[in-house]
Amino acid sequence: MKALSTRRRPALELNQIYAPIQDDLSRVKDTLKSISRIDFAWLADQLSYVVRETGKGIRPALTLLSAKSYRYDLAYLLPMAVSVELMHTATLVHDDAIDKARTRRGQATINSVWGDEIAVLLGDYLFAKAGEFVADTQTPRVIKLFSQTLATISSGEIGQFRGAYNIDQKRQDYFRRVYGKTASLFSLSTQSGAVLAHAPEAAVAVMKEYGDNLGIAFQIVDDILDFTSTEEAMGKPVGSDLTQGTLTLPAMMLAERHPDANPVRKLFRTRDRRYVDEAIEMVLNSTIVPDCYQVAAEYARDACRNLKSIPDTESRQALMDLADFVVGQGTE
Repeated sequence: MKALSTRRRPALELNQIYAPIQDDLSRVKDTLKSISRIDFAWLADQLSYVVRETGKGIRPALTLLSAKSYRYDLAYLLPMAVSVELMHTATLVHDDAIDKARTRRGQATINSVWGDEIAVLLGDYLFAKAGEFVADTQTPRVIKLFSQTLATISSGEIGQFRGAYNIDQKRQDYFRRVYGKTASLFSLSTQSGAVLAHAPEAAVAVMKEYGDNLGIAFQIVDDILDFTSTEEAMGKPVGSDLTQGTLTLPAMMLAERHPDANPVRKLFRTRDRRYVDEAIEMVLNSTIVPDCYQVAAEYARDACRNLKSIPDTESRQALMDLADFVVGQGTE
């Protein structure tokens, strides 16, 4: 494998970044589709529906890329990559039921089609299947990481639910919530790949640091896009976070800079949709968006800070390019 330098290159498309693992990612997608092949036609239809569109595939890609520089054995890495994507999908199904969301990735949500009760049960089924796949790694350390991450995600979602419409949250509350709901699964993806590839402990620690920080950067950008993107591009209504009472970094900065004339405070008190539009307009007519991107970029830099200590391969370069891709979304 040709070694590459750590010099940053212009932002690439995902298919270019995924080049070292593209064939294996295709196997991940095929395996995900296979979970709907069960002798229960009604459930099979729901499973087929929910895995039809798997998004960017960042989490399974992280598992594979984190392993690629070491003892890369797809017999163990494939089920792990499938597991993290199933866990992610399960959290989305549950999130949509909690938030009463109508669309996700441009299609109707499970709860909007079949109801909240079925969505909860389907999410449970997906979590169970994720556990089944992670058990196929036959690696107790990874199985324990999986269980710990599931607990962290659950506590993060509970924290978000309990903190809804609370304008008095601090930034540490936000970052704690972001770690729980997003970064913890990124961290599981990268750590598990390194562990399953028998990477040195120092490299496992680097992969954890990368996953932690990239996950936070990813969520910050996602929160920015809730203000700057379109419903067509996002596959869900713009301003969804505000509507659901979730205080994200852009809304937090707006509250910090306008403590008196603050539409977010009015929104959280009255639940009046017109304050969502007012908040979005104020954010877009300020420096809040670039300031939030700067925070995301700092986390992305922290993610890549110690990657130089792992073997200099195209998979390492792909991890660096992926960090650039994450913070580049919506900036062009």
